[in-house]
Amino acid sequence: MASLQLDIVTPDQLVLSRAVDYVGAPGLEGEFGVLPGHIPFISALAIGALHYKAEGKTRYVFVSGGFAEVSDDKVTILAESAETAENIDFARAEKARKRAEERLAQKNEAVNNIRAESSLRRALVRLNLQGKN
Repeated sequence: MASLQLDIVTPDQLVLSRAVDYVGAPGLEGEFGVLPGHIPFISALAIGALHYKAEGKTRYVFVSGGFAEVSDDKVTILAESAETAENIDFARAEKARKRAEERLAQKNEAVNNIRAESSLRRALVRLNLQGKN
């Protein structure tokens, strides 16, 4: 079977580089999927769970914003932050969820609701990946 090269990069590190059979990613306009032979395109990424299939298994990676480029059977993810499901600190994500929920519940003008909502989304996606992989 033909395969894709998947590279996930953040400003700090190369998170993942491997051959895969399929990539599903959270685009700003909705999730998109890529199989070998896909047409070239670029998409902005939303906060969400990227998943890929390799060796008959589905694996997950948390991504927070950035861009995806598809070209010549290669998917390059340039993410603001990314973590494989097995590397997520779930205790830290739970603390972040509680902190964001408390900030949103305050109804305080000093609280930046957009930032708090974004923090809550990131925490919830990380927590939803618990037990996957």
